[in-house]
Amino acid sequence: MRIDKVIFAPARGAFFYDDQAAIRAGREMDGVAYLGEPLTPGFKRVREPSRALGIGLVLEDGAVVWGDMVSVQYSGAAGRDPVFDPEKIEAVCRERLLPRLIGMEAAAGPENCAFAFAHEGEARLPLAIEYGASQALLRAAAHARRVTVAEVVAEAMGLPAPSEPVPIFAQSGDDRRNAVDTMILKGVDVLPHGLINSAEKFGPDGATFIDYVRWVAARTRALGEPGYTPVLHFDVYGWIGLGHSTEPRAVAEFIARLAEDIPDHTLHIECPVDYGSRQATIENYAAIVETLDTLTDRARVVADEHCNTLADIEAFIAARAAHVIQVKTPDVGDLMDTARAIRAAREAGIGAYCGGTSAETDHSARACVHVALAARASMMLAKPGMGVNEGLTIVGNEQARALAEIAARAG
Repeated sequence: MRIDKVIFAPARGAFFYDDQAAIRAGREMDGVAYLGEPLTPGFKRVREPSRALGIGLVLEDGAVVWGDMVSVQYSGAAGRDPVFDPEKIEAVCRERLLPRLIGMEAAAGPENCAFAFAHEGEARLPLAIEYGASQALLRAAAHARRVTVAEVVAEAMGLPAPSEPVPIFAQSGDDRRNAVDTMILKGVDVLPHGLINSAEKFGPDGATFIDYVRWVAARTRALGEPGYTPVLHFDVYGWIGLGHSTEPRAVAEFIARLAEDIPDHTLHIECPVDYGSRQATIENYAAIVETLDTLTDRARVVADEHCNTLADIEAFIAARAAHVIQVKTPDVGDLMDTARAIRAAREAGIGAYCGGTSAETDHSARACVHVALAARASMMLAKPGMGVNEGLTIVGNEQARALAEIAARAG
């Protein structure tokens, strides 16, 4: 079954594209919007609606399989691709990608991704294109073979079809208290992210953040079922460095003291410091990890900024510069590279968090579920959007359906 035609459709992301540099510089919020001028090239405003572009592969049997090309919330930051522009992305697709896609044998799937995205002698395609087109190519293979995308990816990785769900991680956005209640009542495995992305949310020397962590732990005891002790995962967007210290020992000691305050939980701290480059981040995170391991066994550093592509992730793994790697799917590009990144982390004894962004779409989130299942991620993000219920529903239900379908075929 071959690919006969490629079509495009405008799509909406579930949240916003935000200028991280402007927010860190203190741009004031006005309701949901931010006031003032953007700082990152490509942004027209500090906060813009996230846009996506669907790419549809029309197959010989008339079926159309889709993928969504989209970028991350903090586009253009920490070495990431610029903010998403659907018109420019479609033009690049028509010039460079479509000639490779037309006539492909759909069942090949992962091999088609490798061929479509090869870039010897020319610039790599924008990662958003790899991301959306790989979703469509893997779905085409699943359709042609009459299996799930998870089975297509697992076979390509030399793994058996998955049989167990991946723990789900929910994020709160700015509704950081009501959202926590929702997560606890729904028994989420990992929570709450917290969106600690400003001086106000971090507080003087972290006081506001520390109080919030203690409140979340107390709330799990107040509302949770007996024995409910989820992993508590907070993304601080570099604010331990900005509001406390960038010195690795001081960062490790801050995190260890915080872990002591919540003895019933494992603590994840994502992006404690932004050191400005990949190499500086790797060197300093490796030092933080080494020191933290001497202080506590209940706290983990999660790498995010400057850990974007498969090559970045492999460099972090080689240096053991994190306890957990966020494989931020739109930043990685080709979903087969996400699978490879998850496998590399797990083989190294490092947690593999199949992440992504609130800015992407329901369709891309469902595709990521299959890759997380196939590659055996440690956890995956409930996405898209900043609403807890929506992301949990989309990701959780897709997992359940995929596993039920695989189990039915197995016997």
